[in-house]
Amino acid sequence: MELLISLAMKFWQWSIVIAFIIIGFIINLFDKKKAVSNTFAYTAMPSMKPLPIKTKGKGFFKGVLLWLLGTRQWEIANDWEYTLNGNKYVVPAGFKFDGASIPKFLHTFLSPVGVLLMGGLVHDYAYKYETLLRANKRDTLGKISQKRADEIFRDINIENNGFYVMNWLAYWSLRVGGFVAWNGHRKRNSKIGE
Repeated sequence: MELLISLAMKFWQWSIVIAFIIIGFIINLFDKKKAVSNTFAYTAMPSMKPLPIKTKGKGFFKGVLLWLLGTRQWEIANDWEYTLNGNKYVVPAGFKFDGASIPKFLHTFLSPVGVLLMGGLVHDYAYKYETLLRANKRDTLGKISQKRADEIFRDINIENNGFYVMNWLAYWSLRVGGFVAWNGHRKRNSKIGE
Protein backbone atom coordinates (compact mmCIF):
# COMPACT_ATOMS: atom_id res chain seq x y z
CA MET A 1 0.00 0.00 0.00
CA GLU A 2 2.89 2.33 0.82
CA LEU A 3 4.32 1.72 -2.66
CA LEU A 4 1.00 2.68 -4.31
CA ILE A 5 0.79 5.90 -2.31
CA SER A 6 4.41 6.70 -3.15
CA LEU A 7 3.78 6.14 -6.87
CA ALA A 8 0.54 8.14 -6.78
CA MET A 9 2.39 11.08 -5.22
CA LYS A 10 5.31 10.84 -7.63
CA PHE A 11 3.02 10.72 -10.67
CA TRP A 12 0.39 13.07 -9.26
CA GLN A 13 -0.80 14.29 -12.68
CA TRP A 14 -1.72 10.76 -13.69
CA SER A 15 -3.29 10.13 -10.29
CA ILE A 16 -5.60 13.09 -10.83
CA VAL A 17 -6.52 11.95 -14.35
CA ILE A 18 -7.20 8.40 -13.15
CA ALA A 19 -9.33 9.75 -10.27
CA PHE A 20 -11.36 11.86 -12.73
CA ILE A 21 -11.82 8.87 -15.03
CA ILE A 22 -13.07 6.71 -12.15
CA ILE A 23 -15.42 9.45 -10.90
CA GLY A 24 -16.69 10.02 -14.46
CA PHE A 25 -17.27 6.29 -14.93
CA ILE A 26 -19.29 6.10 -11.70
CA ILE A 27 -21.34 9.16 -12.65
CA ASN A 28 -21.95 7.68 -16.12
CA LEU A 29 -23.26 4.47 -14.54
CA PHE A 30 -25.95 6.32 -12.61
CA ASP A 31 -26.53 9.25 -14.93
CA LYS A 32 -29.95 9.50 -16.52
CA LYS A 33 -28.62 10.56 -19.87
CA LYS A 34 -30.82 13.31 -21.23
CA ALA A 35 -31.36 13.35 -24.94
CA VAL A 36 -29.40 16.13 -26.60
CA SER A 37 -31.46 18.95 -28.04
CA ASN A 38 -29.28 19.33 -31.14
CA THR A 39 -28.66 16.50 -33.61
CA PHE A 40 -25.36 16.56 -35.44
CA ALA A 41 -23.85 14.68 -38.39
CA TYR A 42 -20.97 15.03 -40.81
CA THR A 43 -19.59 12.91 -43.64
CA ALA A 44 -15.87 13.77 -43.46
CA MET A 45 -13.45 15.17 -40.94
CA PRO A 46 -12.51 18.82 -41.50
CA SER A 47 -9.35 19.38 -43.50
CA MET A 48 -7.16 21.59 -41.31
CA LYS A 49 -3.67 22.98 -41.53
CA PRO A 50 -1.69 24.12 -38.50
CA LEU A 51 -0.55 27.71 -38.42
CA PRO A 52 2.89 28.52 -37.01
CA ILE A 53 3.28 29.89 -33.50
CA LYS A 54 5.23 33.02 -34.39
CA THR A 55 8.01 33.22 -31.82
CA LYS A 56 10.75 34.47 -34.17
CA GLY A 57 11.61 38.11 -33.70
CA LYS A 58 9.61 38.44 -30.47
CA GLY A 59 12.63 38.52 -28.20
CA PHE A 60 13.69 35.71 -25.91
CA PHE A 61 11.18 36.11 -23.07
CA LYS A 62 8.17 36.92 -25.28
CA GLY A 63 9.10 33.97 -27.50
CA VAL A 64 9.28 31.64 -24.49
CA LEU A 65 5.92 32.94 -23.21
CA LEU A 66 4.31 32.37 -26.62
CA TRP A 67 5.81 28.89 -26.76
CA LEU A 68 4.67 27.94 -23.25
CA LEU A 69 1.33 29.77 -23.05
CA GLY A 70 0.29 30.22 -26.68
CA THR A 71 -2.29 28.02 -28.35
CA ARG A 72 -1.84 26.73 -31.87
CA GLN A 73 -4.20 28.17 -34.43
CA TRP A 74 -5.64 26.02 -37.22
CA GLU A 75 -7.04 27.01 -40.60
CA ILE A 76 -9.79 25.15 -42.41
CA ALA A 77 -8.24 24.12 -45.73
CA ASN A 78 -11.48 23.13 -47.53
CA ASP A 79 -15.11 23.96 -46.85
CA TRP A 80 -16.37 21.62 -44.11
CA GLU A 81 -20.04 20.73 -44.24
CA TYR A 82 -22.10 19.35 -41.39
CA THR A 83 -25.74 18.92 -40.47
CA LEU A 84 -27.29 20.37 -37.33
CA ASN A 85 -30.93 19.61 -36.54
CA GLY A 86 -31.52 18.50 -40.14
CA ASN A 87 -30.12 21.71 -41.68
CA LYS A 88 -26.88 21.82 -43.65
CA TYR A 89 -24.18 24.26 -42.57
CA VAL A 90 -20.61 24.98 -43.62
CA VAL A 91 -17.43 26.27 -42.03
CA PRO A 92 -15.73 27.89 -45.04
CA ALA A 93 -12.12 27.38 -46.07
CA GLY A 94 -9.86 29.99 -44.52
CA PHE A 95 -11.61 30.09 -41.14
CA LYS A 96 -9.02 30.19 -38.34
CA PHE A 97 -9.69 28.75 -34.91
CA ASP A 98 -7.90 27.34 -31.88
CA GLY A 99 -10.18 24.47 -30.90
CA ALA A 100 -11.73 23.93 -27.49
CA SER A 101 -10.43 26.27 -24.81
CA ILE A 102 -8.55 23.83 -22.62
CA PRO A 103 -6.06 25.19 -20.06
CA LYS A 104 -2.53 24.61 -21.36
CA PHE A 105 -1.50 22.39 -18.43
CA LEU A 106 -4.28 19.94 -19.36
CA HIS A 107 -3.26 19.62 -23.05
CA THR A 108 -1.36 16.41 -22.28
CA PHE A 109 -4.63 14.76 -21.32
CA LEU A 110 -7.22 16.69 -23.33
CA SER A 111 -6.18 18.20 -26.66
CA PRO A 112 -8.11 21.28 -27.90
CA VAL A 113 -8.45 19.49 -31.25
CA GLY A 114 -8.98 15.99 -29.84
CA VAL A 115 -12.36 14.59 -28.77
CA LEU A 116 -13.80 18.14 -28.59
CA LEU A 117 -12.76 19.08 -32.16
CA MET A 118 -16.15 19.11 -33.90
CA GLY A 119 -17.96 20.98 -31.16
CA GLY A 120 -15.01 23.34 -30.74
CA LEU A 121 -14.89 24.18 -34.45
CA VAL A 122 -18.61 24.92 -34.74
CA HIS A 123 -18.54 26.77 -31.42
CA ASP A 124 -15.58 28.96 -32.41
CA TYR A 125 -17.40 29.89 -35.62
CA ALA A 126 -20.60 30.66 -33.71
CA TYR A 127 -18.71 32.76 -31.14
CA LYS A 128 -16.88 34.75 -33.80
CA TYR A 129 -19.88 35.53 -36.01
CA GLU A 130 -22.84 35.12 -33.60
CA THR A 131 -24.42 32.73 -36.11
CA LEU A 132 -23.81 29.65 -38.26
CA LEU A 133 -23.44 29.76 -42.05
CA ARG A 134 -25.82 27.65 -44.14
CA ALA A 135 -24.32 25.36 -46.77
CA ASN A 136 -25.44 27.69 -49.60
CA LYS A 137 -23.07 30.34 -48.08
CA ARG A 138 -25.75 33.03 -48.45
CA ASP A 139 -28.04 32.39 -45.49
CA THR A 140 -27.35 31.98 -41.79
CA LEU A 141 -29.03 30.42 -38.79
CA GLY A 142 -29.82 33.94 -37.62
CA LYS A 143 -28.37 35.74 -34.63
CA ILE A 144 -27.72 33.39 -31.72
CA SER A 145 -26.85 33.99 -28.08
CA GLN A 146 -23.71 32.89 -26.26
CA LYS A 147 -25.80 30.37 -24.31
CA ARG A 148 -27.17 28.88 -27.53
CA ALA A 149 -23.62 28.56 -28.94
CA ASP A 150 -22.51 26.83 -25.72
CA GLU A 151 -25.46 24.41 -25.90
CA ILE A 152 -24.58 23.56 -29.51
CA PHE A 153 -20.98 22.87 -28.41
CA ARG A 154 -22.17 20.58 -25.61
CA ASP A 155 -24.66 18.64 -27.72
CA ILE A 156 -22.32 18.17 -30.71
CA ASN A 157 -19.65 16.78 -28.41
CA ILE A 158 -22.04 14.50 -26.51
CA GLU A 159 -23.34 13.11 -29.78
CA ASN A 160 -19.85 12.86 -31.26
CA ASN A 161 -17.81 11.42 -28.37
CA GLY A 162 -20.39 10.17 -25.84
CA PHE A 163 -18.60 11.58 -22.77
CA TYR A 164 -21.55 13.13 -20.91
CA VAL A 165 -19.70 14.22 -17.77
CA MET A 166 -16.72 15.76 -19.58
CA ASN A 167 -18.97 17.61 -22.04
CA TRP A 168 -21.23 18.97 -19.29
CA LEU A 169 -18.13 20.15 -17.39
CA ALA A 170 -16.85 21.84 -20.56
CA TYR A 171 -20.30 23.40 -21.08
CA TRP A 172 -20.40 24.84 -17.56
CA SER A 173 -16.84 26.11 -17.95
CA LEU A 174 -18.02 28.00 -21.03
CA ARG A 175 -21.06 29.33 -19.21
CA VAL A 176 -18.82 30.67 -16.44
CA GLY A 177 -15.84 31.99 -18.45
CA GLY A 178 -16.83 32.07 -22.12
CA PHE A 179 -18.06 35.65 -21.88
CA VAL A 180 -14.46 36.88 -22.24
CA ALA A 181 -14.11 35.43 -25.76
CA TRP A 182 -17.75 36.22 -26.64
CA ASN A 183 -17.42 39.88 -25.64
CA GLY A 184 -14.05 40.17 -27.40
CA HIS A 185 -15.66 39.04 -30.67
CA ARG A 186 -18.57 41.45 -30.16
CA LYS A 187 -16.11 44.34 -29.73
CA ARG A 188 -14.30 43.38 -32.95
CA ASN A 189 -17.71 42.98 -34.66
CA SER A 190 -16.49 40.30 -37.08
CA LYS A 191 -18.59 39.79 -40.19
CA ILE A 192 -18.82 36.62 -42.29
CA GLY A 193 -16.53 36.84 -45.30
CA GLU A 194 -13.98 39.16 -43.69
